[in-house]
Amino acid sequence: MFINLNLLLGATELGLIYAIMALGVYLTFRTLDFPDLTVDGSFTLGAAVSAVLIAGGHSPWLGLLLAPVAGILAGLATGVLHTRFKITPLLAGILTMTALYSVNLRVMGKANVPLLGLPSIYDTLARSGIPEKYAVLAFGVGCVVLLVFLLYWLFQTELGLALRATGDNETMIKSLGINGNSMKLLGLGLGNGLVALSGAAIAQFQGFADMSMGIGMIIAGLASVIIGEVLLGSRSLLRVLIAVVGGSVVYRVIIAIVLRLGFQATDMKLFTAALVVLALTVPQFRGKQEYDSLRR
Repeated sequence: MFINLNLLLGATELGLIYAIMALGVYLTFRTLDFPDLTVDGSFTLGAAVSAVLIAGGHSPWLGLLLAPVAGILAGLATGVLHTRFKITPLLAGILTMTALYSVNLRVMGKANVPLLGLPSIYDTLARSGIPEKYAVLAFGVGCVVLLVFLLYWLFQTELGLALRATGDNETMIKSLGINGNSMKLLGLGLGNGLVALSGAAIAQFQGFADMSMGIGMIIAGLASVIIGEVLLGSRSLLRVLIAVVGGSVVYRVIIAIVLRLGFQATDMKLFTAALVVLALTVPQFRGKQEYDSLRR
């Protein structure tokens, strides 16, 4: 078969793990309306923290728990540059991402940290009774369901509503006596924490952490968000969160199919950029067609 079950299973597993990162991107780009380029660095930071702890003999679960903490600190650094020093969001993210390259290299001590033969969270799940073949899938499903539930709950609290309103209309939020800068720090911290968590899970899945593994993550995250919104829509909060997860899975399935067609792995960044452009322009063409049909 052109697409066998193993290929589909592998793409779904990757899609679910990367969906954690996509939820973080959604939190900053869509909820806060903050173009945060810290993502490329915080993804690698999460992988680096997790890999170094495992290589040092610590529990893989400890690596998974501490990685988001490092990601939150990276997000807060970007937030401070923007809110305290009035640096534009785009430049603040670029500055933090650039600084994180050196930080990640310091954490890892070298460009690549192999984890082959060392325990991972997936090994732990397999030993707990889950079939080894489905350990990654079980982790991905469980983690994504939990995060969607927590984000859905958060966004309906007063704090979450203030966070969402900050991205919609910061001026109005300030007029209501809410500190918009605090909301930005919260959103950037949580978003990059999720990105780092995804990086840690991917490092344990791949069996290594590498300095270059975060390159292009922001585009992959945006692709997942946009594809999900195009396919499933964004009429309700729960629907858009599910759409982000679904978009990540669909994106990884498309990548697997493209590779199966014979394209080189080095072409994937170009393909991803083209896919994002396509996903962004489809709604515009759809709206134009509806407008033309009404005119007739």
